[in-house]
Amino acid sequence: MARKLRIQYEGAIYHVTFRGNARREIFGDDRDRERLTERLGESAEDFGVRVYGYCWMPNHGHLFVETPAANVSAFMASVLTGYTIYYNLRHETSGHVMQGRFGSTVVSGDAYLLRLSRYIHLNPVVTREWRDKPFAERREALRAHEWSSYRAYIGLEPAPDWLACEPLLAMTPGAGRPEFRYRRYVEDGLRRPDEDFRQELEQSSLALGPQEFRERMLREHGERGRARREDASFRHVRVLEKPASVLQEVCGVLGLRSADIRIRRRDGRDRGVVALAMMRRCGLTERAVAAELGLGTGSAVSYLVRQVKARCRVDPYTAELVSRVAPAEVLRDRETHGGGG
Repeated sequence: MARKLRIQYEGAIYHVTFRGNARREIFGDDRDRERLTERLGESAEDFGVRVYGYCWMPNHGHLFVETPAANVSAFMASVLTGYTIYYNLRHETSGHVMQGRFGSTVVSGDAYLLRLSRYIHLNPVVTREWRDKPFAERREALRAHEWSSYRAYIGLEPAPDWLACEPLLAMTPGAGRPEFRYRRYVEDGLRRPDEDFRQELEQSSLALGPQEFRERMLREHGERGRARREDASFRHVRVLEKPASVLQEVCGVLGLRSADIRIRRRDGRDRGVVALAMMRRCGLTERAVAAELGLGTGSAVSYLVRQVKARCRVDPYTAELVSRVAPAEVLRDRETHGGGG
């Protein structure tokens, strides 16, 4: 049976889910949870993805992301493949950690975004184990859950640089500080569960939104797997560049010919810089970069990129070079404004 195509377009916002192989747990301990969170941030930076929320459960995870470059598949390949390699090495195992393909539901405009963020953040305390416990106990457990973006949203811990809380905080109704308004909005869902939204989400594997939006996504998805952009008040669009152009430009800065970058050297900094530039500016996966540069595998690219990032932390020259040719925030991005659908 043919694989179901994904809807991908510039500025698309998604609810992404992934689950452990055979529904097994995907974490051995908190160090694993910490590493998946780190990998999420690294991949968001490399692929220009805006992360609005996340939540790790024992055997699955939820993400709320926007893809200015129409690259949700490449982004998630980076997140999950990177974590799987780490997990297998650390635990001396092999094979799949995640079950099949990740799920992605494209989300309509503003009216659905806050409800989705609340749904994701409430996950730790809506399980069968927690469903019938007193409100106060569930509220405290929710605030104590370390492995989601909720604590950053309500001001209990600093938000990492790659987590974009401001748009949803600004949308939250009510009086008072944004963090308090958002906390009130989410925790009210413990007293008055949004069952209509939960049912709609469970029935909408492809698109979540008004009927017209869902029908259009189904129609355009069936035609070509890509859809025109649905406006929302904080969506962004990114213009991707051609790999050959980026290779030529970066090699010029490095004082190399394009052919030189394929020659293996003991110091792999130059190839690592080129690889990082292609990922960030062209939206390529590690495997695609490997093909462009004549490297054997995506894992080789992952290693080179990690080495360059580590070098940036101790070598100001390398840090300046990367900021010049492979900026995390691509300056060609342009913000678009419009009404929610």
